[in-house]
Amino acid sequence: MIKRSAIHRPVLMLLLPALLLVAGCDIFGLVGGISSNYERTKKIEVLAEYDGLVDKSCAVVVHADLSVLYEHPTAVPNIAANVSRRIQSNVNGVSVLSPREVLDWQYHTPSWSMMPYGQIAEDLGVDRVVYIDIYEYRLNPPGNRWLWEGVCAANVGVVERGGFDPDQFVETYNVICRFPDLRGLGRESATQAQIQTGLQARFVEESAWLFYTHIEDKYPEYQ
Repeated sequence: MIKRSAIHRPVLMLLLPALLLVAGCDIFGLVGGISSNYERTKKIEVLAEYDGLVDKSCAVVVHADLSVLYEHPTAVPNIAANVSRRIQSNVNGVSVLSPREVLDWQYHTPSWSMMPYGQIAEDLGVDRVVYIDIYEYRLNPPGNRWLWEGVCAANVGVVERGGFDPDQFVETYNVICRFPDLRGLGRESATQAQIQTGLQARFVEESAWLFYTHIEDKYPEYQ
């Protein structure tokens, strides 16, 4: 039978608060880590920047320069179709003109980009025009086709037919999206189709979000 000596008890009593303090620090650290992770993954509700599409007819018109149309022929129709679809699905009472009708009108009206905005709305027979003017669209850094660095940047304007001045935008927004997030990604790491799909999906989401209340990450992984 082993006899426990009482002489160690005072030492133990002195050590006990320190042990509890260390344990407390670990607990607080764990709680703090959980709280930090929760904050990083938190979702927030974001109101529409422009809510004037509610109960209105609308057309999404996308403009890009000839170099973009030549090098990336699917970019404009894909962006137009998917922004139209999101607006139709998420804005109450809106009636979005078929993207095919808009593209057909653009094709048969070669000088449409020179027309006053109010005339575009009148020709398309809609109350509102969401005009997406793409001023930069690329998948690689300038002069380097060996890396992926997608950028889609545009000014998004809203035309109100019958408004105070239908030939001017009532609201304008600058939307710039990049894909992929990883810098210096080599050409062998992904296909052109993958980069283009990711870039367009991100741009469509950011552009359409301007027009309806939605949920997004408080701290998005990409900027």
